Amino acid sequence: MGAVKSKRVPRAVREQQMLDAAVLTFARRGYRAASMDEIAEVAGVSKPLVYLYLNSKEELFSAVIRRERAALVAAVTAAVQPGEAADRQLWSGLRGFFAHTAEHPAGWAVLHQQARTHGEPFAVEVADMRAEIVAFVTELIGMAAKEAGCVGELAEREVAGLAHALVGAAESLAEWANTRTDEGPSGDQEHPTAKDAAATMMNFAWTGLGHLMGGERWTPGGAGGEGGRG
Repeated sequence: MGAVKSKRVPRAVREQQMLDAAVLTFARRGYRAASMDEIAEVAGVSKPLVYLYLNSKEELFSAVIRRERAALVAAVTAAVQPGEAADRQLWSGLRGFFAHTAEHPAGWAVLHQQARTHGEPFAVEVADMRAEIVAFVTELIGMAAKEAGCVGELAEREVAGLAHALVGAAESLAEWANTRTDEGPSGDQEHPTAKDAAATMMNFAWTGLGHLMGGERWTPGGAGGEGGRG
């Protein structure tokens, strides 16, 4: 009897296996220290095959960033239900963001820590991703202002600034949530849930936005030079 031929793995599946291995390796080692040998070993393929599919470490890293970026943006937008009130949309989007970063910590580490620190073209990909999310949040804050009847009071620049601040805070909180552990009911160490992280973000941001929508603004005046609402 002739030898049984092994089933050939489709190219698309093989590429995803290599990207999965690359994400884990880049997150663990960093871009500079990660080697194609280790990536090939984790993927269970030969190094020449990795080069055949993805040409170089730079192209492999770029492919990883593009995939992880698309997955994160898709997770955030898919979590939001159009037609809901602005606060519910923001809440849903935040839960989608924190759930995705918690479920894919290596991918988030590559985007948030590795890609941003190695210059073009990597940092550009991450900047574009952030711009997409900021634009989405800007739209939600603008919608909230419209619902509150204070569109004229919130300048376009102020809305954009609030969106950038909110996204930056969410990014920082995601990193914190992925590294911090608390003791759960069973006594085991657990990371804060996506719901907990989203609630923290809403308490931080939406309460302040609520005062702003109501016409209350913090000012640097007041007795003794202390801040206050004006």
